Amino acid sequence: MLVGEGVFPIVMDAKGNAIAEVPATGWNLSGTVQGEGKLAGTPSLFIRLATCNLRCIWQMDDGSFCRCDTAYASFHPDDKKAWTVEEIVKVVKHNIGAMQHVVITGGEPLLQKKGVLALCKSIKEELNLHITIETNGTIFDQELTQFVDLFSISPKLSNSVPSAQKLKFYNEAETGSSRFHHEVRRNLNALQSYIDTAQDLQLKFVVAKQSDADEITKDYLKVLQRYNKNDIMLMPLGATQHEITKSNPIVLQMCLQNGWKYTPRIHIDIFGSKQGV
Repeated sequence: MLVGEGVFPIVMDAKGNAIAEVPATGWNLSGTVQGEGKLAGTPSLFIRLATCNLRCIWQMDDGSFCRCDTAYASFHPDDKKAWTVEEIVKVVKHNIGAMQHVVITGGEPLLQKKGVLALCKSIKEELNLHITIETNGTIFDQELTQFVDLFSISPKLSNSVPSAQKLKFYNEAETGSSRFHHEVRRNLNALQSYIDTAQDLQLKFVVAKQSDADEITKDYLKVLQRYNKNDIMLMPLGATQHEITKSNPIVLQMCLQNGWKYTPRIHIDIFGSKQGV
């Protein structure tokens, strides 16, 4: 079940016919760049899956709230559509061009792990592309690790819990009680399984407050084992350039103080808060 553009940005359909609409990038070209993490700047096609089990809302250092920057895929995935694995692979094949990377994102892709497994297997066997999966790390699937080159895992800090106050601000209903308990949202067993079996990974923490450093260390890094410190990355909170500008000084200082890596958010730098880029 894909959402929004499904596979994007693209200029050809599953039959290899040109699409009339120009991609959201504004260019009559397929592809964009990976905006975050180790592969930031890498030309890629994206596949966006619908629904999420967490639906995050953060509070910034100044007290303001910031909702997930892909809320259309997590909070209200109304524009969702069922795609077959064959259809997705054909669209990727006709649009991949000189690119070598595909990013499967969400929402939370592992909620559809059987379909994602079949998709990754087909992409590897038919197109032999590099596959990144972006996940919150609450769900693990052993079989999937053999087909995924990079797991981009974003463990959620307690600041991301969608409290009643935050939901009221966005006129959202309180549904799915597990979303509101940080200990349920922090699946250390799943994270450790990724560390032990993934071909490559990054642990990418979204940061907004000075206190986040203590939580990252105490609740994650002192508990998890055998991870590579070079895989620990911090990303400034923000769905807009203005919000990221507010978060950036906190994140940069935290990286310097702890020896963690900083990751940019290239899509917002280039396109702003725009879907399908």
